[in-house]
Amino acid sequence: MVRIILIRHGETNWNIQGRYQGQEDTRLSERGFAQAGMLAQGLKDVHIDVCLSSPLKRSFLTCKACADLHHLPVHADARLTEINHGEWEGELACEIEARYPEEFKLWHMQPQLVQMPGGENLEDVRKRARAAFDEYAAKYDGKTLLVAAHDAVNKAIICDLLGLDMSHFWHIKQDNACINVLECTDGMWRLVLLNSTTHLGYLFSGIEQAGL
Repeated sequence: MVRIILIRHGETNWNIQGRYQGQEDTRLSERGFAQAGMLAQGLKDVHIDVCLSSPLKRSFLTCKACADLHHLPVHADARLTEINHGEWEGELACEIEARYPEEFKLWHMQPQLVQMPGGENLEDVRKRARAAFDEYAAKYDGKTLLVAAHDAVNKAIICDLLGLDMSHFWHIKQDNACINVLECTDGMWRLVLLNSTTHLGYLFSGIEQAGL
């Protein structure tokens, strides 16, 4: 069996603003750094063998805060990088809605049908994330992995591992610095924990972010 502790990065200033980040290499906000520290404390007594992260700073630094307490290095995996939003990156949600009203509506109603202008679609994200997770399951049998990624990546891989297609994307919530736990035994995946934030001091955040 392989156990994966899947986390989302801490808050960024663009999260606060409702600005679409995608593959822009944004940094953690002050609160985001604090969340990373609380996440690290929440996992300090949990055995971890390997730490892997998206190469984007917001995820890598969140992962590093946890890895440092276990005296482990963080290995970057580009397959965990956030969805490429193309022309939407750097734009506020309200600006995107004004420029791309039909696509923006479809993104929130039937996200599996949206091809980001100049970017990716959810199937692109699902394929690369699933390839990474299948490799982890084969390579790290008997190990516990800490994997740090992003909102869209986490939602896509959780849906996929549960046998749900990308039309269920918005049925999964991923708060900043949340914890998910997934286990794989003989090719069978199960979800053990979803979007846990008790280490941050609350059972649920109530926060609905406008941008990913």
